[in-house]
Amino acid sequence: MRILLTNDDGYTAKGIRTLAEIMTAFGQVHVVAPKKHESGMAMAVSLGLKQLACKDFGEDEAGVHWTYLDATPASCVKFGLNYPAFGSRPDIVLSGINHGSNATTGALYSGTLGATAEAALNGIPAIGVSLATSNPDADFSAVREFFPRVFRTLTSFTPVPFGTYFNVNFPNLPAPQIKGIRVTVMGMGHWEKEFEDWDPTRLEHLGITPELLGQSSVANALEGEKLYMMMGHYVDGENNHRRADHHLLKEGYITITAHKIDSTDRDTFTRMIEDGLDKDF
Repeated sequence: MRILLTNDDGYTAKGIRTLAEIMTAFGQVHVVAPKKHESGMAMAVSLGLKQLACKDFGEDEAGVHWTYLDATPASCVKFGLNYPAFGSRPDIVLSGINHGSNATTGALYSGTLGATAEAALNGIPAIGVSLATSNPDADFSAVREFFPRVFRTLTSFTPVPFGTYFNVNFPNLPAPQIKGIRVTVMGMGHWEKEFEDWDPTRLEHLGITPELLGQSSVANALEGEKLYMMMGHYVDGENNHRRADHHLLKEGYITITAHKIDSTDRDTFTRMIEDGLDKDF
């Protein structure tokens, strides 16, 4: 099996290093990952005349081929498809292991899942993997233990409709405390009070610095500008499905949500036609 691997935390992140090690048991692994942190990019691509620096490191001792691209996760997938290290397109794309949950509506912003959506758009099976902690030195032992089982299950679930990709979230728990696996829907909710005064020490308690995110701790504002940063707190939706991913994740389950790149509201599409919104001129 030819496995293309990427993430949104950058090629040096512990999560992608762990996932690469896990996936060597399933086939040939080639990593094309962002040079630096690219969270929150969704399916954004690096367009225009931007210089996209690429560095190929060759294979490591485990046989994993490593490449970084100074671009978004979706762009890394595009690069992996346009310049295939395997000599042909990959059989599957994996993105992760993300440092932080991608459950609920966070999935809409996720660079991790933007990469899998790009793969799905190209007709390639894809799985995003996340652990519900932002700690750069997170304990991925539960993912090591259970993800191979999840991977075998998802790759045997065929046929997967065109445009569908899978979002797998692990609770931040030791393996013996994980209750099981649940098929889920995307939970509903949103973030409020998202803008705070810029403070480079805000996430130091998690071991996260601006430099870790490919940024700078030095304020860089022009005259008259004020610096902010996006943080906020999550507010749950009122009418969540009983199988909402973020609820079951919090209860200690590994969650699997199937997403689609086609976001058309089919019910409203039908109702609009029935209500006569089609017009001839």
